[in-house]
Amino acid sequence: MQIIAQVAFVIALIVGIGFFVRNVRRLIRNIKLGKEVDRSDNSAARWKKMGKIAIGQYKMVRRPVSGIVHIIVYLGFIIINIEVLEIVIDGIFGTHRVMFFMGGFYSFLIATLEILALLVLIGVIIFWTRRNISNIYRFMSREMTKWPKDDANYILYFEMALMSLFFIMNGADLQLQLLGAPNYAIANEGEIAGYFPVSQVLLPLLDGLNVSTLVIIERTAWWLHILGILFFLNYLYYSKHLHILLAFPNVYYSKLKPQGEFDNIDAVTKEVQLMMDPDADPFAAPEETEEEGEPEKFGASDVFDLNRVQLLNAYTCTECGRCTSECPANNTGKLLSPRKIMMDTRDRLEEVGENINKNGSFKDDGKQLLDDYILREELWACTTCQACVEACPVGIDPLSIIVEMRRYLMMEQSAGPADLNNAMGNIENNGAPWPYNQMDRLNWANEN
Repeated sequence: MQIIAQVAFVIALIVGIGFFVRNVRRLIRNIKLGKEVDRSDNSAARWKKMGKIAIGQYKMVRRPVSGIVHIIVYLGFIIINIEVLEIVIDGIFGTHRVMFFMGGFYSFLIATLEILALLVLIGVIIFWTRRNISNIYRFMSREMTKWPKDDANYILYFEMALMSLFFIMNGADLQLQLLGAPNYAIANEGEIAGYFPVSQVLLPLLDGLNVSTLVIIERTAWWLHILGILFFLNYLYYSKHLHILLAFPNVYYSKLKPQGEFDNIDAVTKEVQLMMDPDADPFAAPEETEEEGEPEKFGASDVFDLNRVQLLNAYTCTECGRCTSECPANNTGKLLSPRKIMMDTRDRLEEVGENINKNGSFKDDGKQLLDDYILREELWACTTCQACVEACPVGIDPLSIIVEMRRYLMMEQSAGPADLNNAMGNIENNGAPWPYNQMDRLNWANEN
């Protein structure tokens, strides 16, 4: 039976990690559908920023309640998974608490993990209460329905289950050690492997159960715990909780420039330079892109037109809503929600990815990010104030996507709002946004 259990564990481990690797490869492929962008400059500043924001949770604690609880859950859940290493070793080799050789430090480690697990469980319950009972507005926006709402709750229930299984597994294990059960008592010395300050509370409930029943309880909790972790690992790809992995590279590759500084379009810069070059041919055809053999598009209408960091942003979005809650346009009843911009970008990117999975390469589906996902009314509601960028706890930049799509509307379709088109026309004709001839600018000085 032990050999069968070990073989089953190895198979489960290979399958779980195999699916995870497949998902990671698909994720990287989808991100690479975007345009290349060079963010390799100033690595020291980037590492410092990642340490401060992604690891140090600097922006999270600006809202102390949710920020502190998030740090507890985040650090607790990560540190608790140190025990996964022992579970993997025990599962492969059929051992029991193989790290017991560390002696007193092992008891300290197990006690620390138990306390952290309890704090994680309490933190998750607080998050569930805030999301489902407290009626916090940013959790009830129009985009937070169906899957986004359910996904947030699923992960909370899942973490509750994993922590509960952790305590049940340890509690049954402790009782079996106290009874001197075979394969559980360490070296028949009567010494307990580990210290269980939380799980020992379960001993009165387990008292009186025979060894075989306790073994079933312990093994069931053990298997469900490790299989749950493997399932959780693969669920991340389909969930907003992918930020657990992507927050680090996302912050590292975020902009270091001042937030109000927009990137120039190379194609436009080249055209201006040609206009100013007296030797340039005014009738020369526009420069063609290598991939498409067509003139380069200005701005973005679909995910292919965005850069890779912007697509990484979309996958990293935590859907926390801090950006939307800080957005002045949203707060005044406009249709714009920066969170929805990121969610729509991810949904479209996933749709494109599924198209590639099905057909081997992308086949035109008659859809695009603009209009089919993100409405023009949303784009023009933005004031470009940078509040959403400043608010994001993991360095996401919704504004850059909004600007690129507005560039496309203006420069490719001349489809801006009437007031903006009038202002642009006046600038072109009169050198100012107002409908007055340049020769009339000083008329005010002659008025009595």
